[in-house]
Amino acid sequence: MDRGRTGYGVLMKSAKLEWALDQLPAALRLLEDGVKAFPDFAKLWMMRGQILESLGRDSEAKEVYGQGVKQCPLAVPLWRLLARLEERTGLQIRARSVLEKARLRNPQTPELWLEAIRVESRAGLGDIAAGLMARALQECPSSGILWAEAIFLADRTRRKTTSVDALKKCEHDAHVLLAVSKLFWAERKLQKTRDWFNRTLKMEPDLGDAWAYFLKFEQQHGTEEQQQQVVQRCVAAEPRHGPEWCRVSKDIHNWRLKTEQILRLTAKQLAVPV
Repeated sequence: MDRGRTGYGVLMKSAKLEWALDQLPAALRLLEDGVKAFPDFAKLWMMRGQILESLGRDSEAKEVYGQGVKQCPLAVPLWRLLARLEERTGLQIRARSVLEKARLRNPQTPELWLEAIRVESRAGLGDIAAGLMARALQECPSSGILWAEAIFLADRTRRKTTSVDALKKCEHDAHVLLAVSKLFWAERKLQKTRDWFNRTLKMEPDLGDAWAYFLKFEQQHGTEEQQQQVVQRCVAAEPRHGPEWCRVSKDIHNWRLKTEQILRLTAKQLAVPV
């Protein structure tokens, strides 16, 4: 088993290097061999599909992701990649179906519920999204990522009430604290926003999304000195997590970027909460 894992690790590093150097045919060849040798290692299927997507070979990428979820049915990120590709190519019904299958194989998984809710929200189907959220919170009542989403999914008149409910259920969850920070920002309660960002980052300094939103806030409302303080604190914390942060940090084209560069690029791509 150890020898197998060593072989997998070497193959992964080789494929990532070829990908980073933009040698995509070579990377694909390595990954094609990789999924034959290690069919239950989801990351190989994910990388292969992502490279095919980057080449515009969407139908092949769907096939790869589809084979991948059969081999690795518990790999939540793999299910999400397949659903997002179906959605991106205009097949929302198929995206919905993929996520339903994923939830059957992976019950009580907040990330899959969140993905399904966002599919409906992006399609402008707010009522369906709200219905899914109600079901999601029944199945995962203490999920911070779901409660954080619920705050901004609610009507403006109900956001404050929803945030109170979220804090009761997930008092120590950084995702909920971040959502409350963004809520105060949307309401232009600037000092409260700053206080809640600091509370969030005291709770979870590893959450890159919180640092990026905090910098975005200070760029809009703070001084140069306040912005620089956020940057310095973030560099010291070396965050690694958060979906927005990882979208930048794990992009193969950004593999050389340092923490400050990732922070600034992530902040630039964020929307101001409204």
